[in-house]
Amino acid sequence: MKQRVASLGMYDHGPQQAANDRLWNEIARILGARGIKGVPRHLDRSRTVQTLWHDPDLLFGQICGFPLISDPSLKLRVLATPVYDTPASGLGLHRSFLVARHDDAPTLPAYRGRAAAINGTDSNTGMNLFRAIVAPLADGGRFFGTVLQTGSHRESVAAIVRGDADIAAIDSVTFAAVKRDSPEQIDALRILATTAESATPPFVTSRATPIEAVAALRLALAQVVADPGLAAARDALFLRDIITGGTERYAPLRSLEIEAVVAGYPELL
Repeated sequence: MKQRVASLGMYDHGPQQAANDRLWNEIARILGARGIKGVPRHLDRSRTVQTLWHDPDLLFGQICGFPLISDPSLKLRVLATPVYDTPASGLGLHRSFLVARHDDAPTLPAYRGRAAAINGTDSNTGMNLFRAIVAPLADGGRFFGTVLQTGSHRESVAAIVRGDADIAAIDSVTFAAVKRDSPEQIDALRILATTAESATPPFVTSRATPIEAVAALRLALAQVVADPGLAAARDALFLRDIITGGTERYAPLRSLEIEAVVAGYPELL
């Protein structure tokens, strides 16, 4: 059988990589023990997560909630929603912090005409939640002077610290990871506001994945989140639990987009 693909690229920086490898090794072992064929030995870090989301051979991955419900070309099945143990996270929900340099203006309205950073136009925490909180302040469909796409939340933080941008929305899980790994960057920032809450990025598989493999994946997730031998790996990822369910948890993200459009602010500008 053709070998499938696995990815945990949403939160996979620094010490998170070793933790993700440890979790995947155990998931792969469980799948193999249940007779699932084509299980990859290693996580794929050679391609972007966006590319992997479109791969029909994706056995296991994690996706941002906004493209999950807004991109009709994606053919994915939700396996479970992770529960992260970080400030502003819990019960399968998280938020974004609007951050700026510590010595800059303390309120969001003061950033009219300034430079914003986003990790990507399809990001829920970096763009969609950001747009929702800015929409009431926009005038003529615009609020910021420029919007810089950085490619990742961590790069958005770095852009603010360097002075290339003035404000960004950083998801609470990444914020906690940067605070742990690079505390000097967080020390250089101030939190201006906190966005609405939304469901955390779900674990997914291709819709082409056989149902027996889907069942085995859900069983494996339940086992790795409860295994005391994996406590250190889970702690490195802030992973506390998982919640079963489907795409219905992510429908409110489309509502935020619609509300911004109705308010005359369809794009973060």
